[in-house]
Amino acid sequence: MELPLVVGVDGSDGSLAAVDWAVDEAARHGLPLRLVYASLWERYEGAVPSNSLERPSEQVMAEHVVASAAERAGRRNPDVKVTTEVLPEEAVAALLREGNNASVLVTGSRGRGELAGLLLGSVGLAVAARAHGPVIVVRGDKVALQGTHERILLGAGEPATGGEAVRFAFREAEARGCTLDVVRTWRCPAHESADHPRPAEDPAHRHEEQASATLDALLADAIADHPGVLVRRVTVEGSARKVLLRRSAAADLVIVGAQRRTGHGGLQLGRVAHTLLHHADCPVAVVPQQV
Repeated sequence: MELPLVVGVDGSDGSLAAVDWAVDEAARHGLPLRLVYASLWERYEGAVPSNSLERPSEQVMAEHVVASAAERAGRRNPDVKVTTEVLPEEAVAALLREGNNASVLVTGSRGRGELAGLLLGSVGLAVAARAHGPVIVVRGDKVALQGTHERILLGAGEPATGGEAVRFAFREAEARGCTLDVVRTWRCPAHESADHPRPAEDPAHRHEEQASATLDALLADAIADHPGVLVRRVTVEGSARKVLLRRSAAADLVIVGAQRRTGHGGLQLGRVAHTLLHHADCPVAVVPQQV
């Protein structure tokens, strides 16, 4: 049995956009959808006597939120199987646990009650930085959310830590029938340019060749496993954050890897992923690699 797509919902505009996006994604992959609302309402509403028939107002609202989200999902695509659950738990902990039994964990970019000025809500950031499976934060403009660019973007990391992200990207491109743009950035330190003035020893050329060789090593197995995927690979001089952010404007999804070190309980999110989660023009997938 294939694991479902799990979506964290709370009734906010961001979570509704996440539901719509996840319905389309579940349909593409033939997966069921699980909608989860998590909140510690007992903490601020007080305990309800065990013999009371009255439920906390937050619980009533939560049940309404998931029911409305399920109805919305059914209207968008009645063929996608949808289940719901309300969990009286802290949102991040609940979603991280749910993510252990999900093919992908999906959140909106900002939740109900979070400050309007936040670029990314605290729940989405914490989940993306700590989950052990793929997390997609749904953000961006309408064109990207509707998938009309027909291309996804992969920020290529190191072969030792980027394998899961590569496999995820190829599966996604295959399911969508779209182009996969793979970008590897490189930089030439200023002191190398000064030390190697002759064209025959051009350090920039050497760094570019190294970046290209890294791409070859990173993509070889996935290309062989997914021969139908159209791959456009490119090496670019510059900051990975800036390059991927700029290119996200022409993508339906940008995918980056993240390291998860055993025994580290804090946030484990690189600068590139952090920047994209806050500023990308399309949904962002963070795919962890255990190291």
